[in-house]
Amino acid sequence: MSEVNNPKRFTPFDKGIKLVSKPNEFDIYDDDPDVLRAELSCGHVTDPETLTDCCKAQLDKGQTEFRCPLCEAEWPYDEVRKLAKLTVDEQSSFEEKLGTNTVKKLMDFRDCPGCDTLIERSDGSNLCVLCSVCTAKNKKPFEFCWNCMRAWKGHQLSTNQCGNEGCSIHQKLLKECPMITLEYFENKAEVQCPKLRKCPHCDTMIEHTNRGCNNMTCPNCNMEFCFVCLNPGHDYDDDNPCTVAPRQH
Repeated sequence: MSEVNNPKRFTPFDKGIKLVSKPNEFDIYDDDPDVLRAELSCGHVTDPETLTDCCKAQLDKGQTEFRCPLCEAEWPYDEVRKLAKLTVDEQSSFEEKLGTNTVKKLMDFRDCPGCDTLIERSDGSNLCVLCSVCTAKNKKPFEFCWNCMRAWKGHQLSTNQCGNEGCSIHQKLLKECPMITLEYFENKAEVQCPKLRKCPHCDTMIEHTNRGCNNMTCPNCNMEFCFVCLNPGHDYDDDNPCTVAPRQH
């Protein structure tokens, strides 16, 4: 019989499992009082099928561990294997996916959204990544955003702003970064500005080390600008100081 017609069930003969007659806390429609369910190590209750589907979804999202969707407690794989009643094929699939997700996490790999080829990002500061497989297949460059995993739409020179709605990692960083006092001016007028700025020309994210002056050269497009006022080619003058530009977005 197929697994659909013969779903996984707990029986009184299942050993080493805390069986209870409580409703499934991950499925509000599963509340038959005559059905045995397991109490997980986190204290929540579910059945094998729901637990299997829950963990499959987490693996598909690239997770390297299993967590309770209600309390975020981690479930050991041995617990999942036993309480989800994983078949031999499911165990093989789960373990292969866990290994792949771990490699991706450690080595900065992701699946290309265009062809699912495993891509390694060589520059950890660059969100714009080129897929050589899609490029060769389509006979034109295919670039995607490492953050939102959608096709790159941003400025050609930008490495931190993909142009896709909802991809806002750079806005969050610019909004929440701390203010710093530039040490270069410590014996002069105090000059404070955000620690992170976008290049006014190509939007590359640049962090000031708090050492050195306000003059900045973008490592991506080589544009020179003032980290304080963001004006091109401007040099700070004590007699005629520039105005600190507000946080960018």
